[in-house]
Amino acid sequence: MAGGENIVPTIVRTAATFILLVALVACSKAPPTATTETPKSTGLESIPPPDPSQYPDFHDMSNWKNPYLVVREDGIGLVDLSNHEVHILKPEEIPAELVSLPSSGWPYGRVVLVAEAAPKIPTEQAKAELRKNRALLVGTLKELDVQIREAP
Repeated sequence: MAGGENIVPTIVRTAATFILLVALVACSKAPPTATTETPKSTGLESIPPPDPSQYPDFHDMSNWKNPYLVVREDGIGLVDLSNHEVHILKPEEIPAELVSLPSSGWPYGRVVLVAEAAPKIPTEQAKAELRKNRALLVGTLKELDVQIREAP
């Protein structure tokens, strides 16, 4: 039975190889299928892309005509350019406010001026709230495809 003794290890080796191959195939992921996602509607699609040639001089932003946002520790201030009042909004209210503005409120295209207010009392908590609100605002504007122009 000298020939029969070699058959058992060969069968075991073949079975082990087959089991390993099946396990590897079962664990592998299929490649992701290419799907064309339609961009989510933001409500600002009718506003043209930003046109930097229309912006006022960088050192004199007092003539800015597009939306002007101020990051504060208690929310985001939307400056009413007609009377310079600041309306404090929660970060999640920003999209609806920007969409509600008339097209004439966007003469430079989809770009906003963003400034940061210094905390009234510069505690670590106030600074953390300021950073959080800024991050939320930047993320929101990115989702809306609105460019940010930093106030000097």
